[in-house]
Amino acid sequence: MLGRVNHIAIVVPDLGKAVASYRDTLGASVSAPQSLPEHGVTVVFVELPNTKVELLEPLGEGSPIRSFLDKNPSGGMHHICYEVDDILVARDSLIERGARVLGAGEPKTGAHGRPVLFLHPKDFFGTLIELEQV
Repeated sequence: MLGRVNHIAIVVPDLGKAVASYRDTLGASVSAPQSLPEHGVTVVFVELPNTKVELLEPLGEGSPIRSFLDKNPSGGMHHICYEVDDILVARDSLIERGARVLGAGEPKTGAHGRPVLFLHPKDFFGTLIELEQV
């Protein structure tokens, strides 16, 4: 069911500082910021040869990652995203096997313009899992 790792997401308290650190200190190629109001975040992607790192900053007071930063003021790893061929088939198979899909269970459009779903971290050893259809 799972394909390759699409990205690893890190919540940051200041996206500008995080971009400067990855770009200027680590020498990484970083995308332009993209606001995703539906998800309550602003994101950039650090492009690597084998995957991406997504840096997330809260967008607005109602952002779902605001509470993450309240608990982790310096930021930290938020989720890992795996690619799947068919997100609806993956969702139905996972639900059948007892996994919990967050939200209403319907895919939303992610930062890459593709359907995404999130799986409950308690079902995966404390790690929030994102699935992205490729």
